[in-house]
Amino acid sequence: MLKVGARAPGFELADSEMEVVDLSTFAGKPVVLYFYPKDGTPGCTMEAIEFSELADQFEALGAIVLGVSMDDCLSHGSFRDRHGLSVELLADPDGEVCRSYDVLEERELDGQKRSGVVRSTYVIDRDGIIRHALYHVAPKGHAAEVLRLVKALPR
Repeated sequence: MLKVGARAPGFELADSEMEVVDLSTFAGKPVVLYFYPKDGTPGCTMEAIEFSELADQFEALGAIVLGVSMDDCLSHGSFRDRHGLSVELLADPDGEVCRSYDVLEERELDGQKRSGVVRSTYVIDRDGIIRHALYHVAPKGHAAEVLRLVKALPR
């Protein structure tokens, strides 16, 4: 697991419009980077909707909210459109960024071992330093909790 105080690993991932998003372009702004298991599942939908409902408040703080899963860009676009999401969703189909943020864990399902995303959130400060690392989070109310953490960051 990444530690608080560590530099956030850089990355470039495609969004739901297949445009490349580079974490370094947000230098000087707080970034909420949340990892979720799968587009369209109940918990992931609830979490994305709650982040979207608070998008104006994050924006007022100058914060960027990015959701990452191993789904592809087309899945993200459909998920966004189906639920009217305003948060930016990034595709990590090969799990490279998920591995660099240490949010993959092996699970057994029907006798098969598979790698899955642990619902996790990193709050990264304006200098690119991880200030909060939250793992195995519950989706309900999580966005509001993260908003409080962003509000408490030094300006």
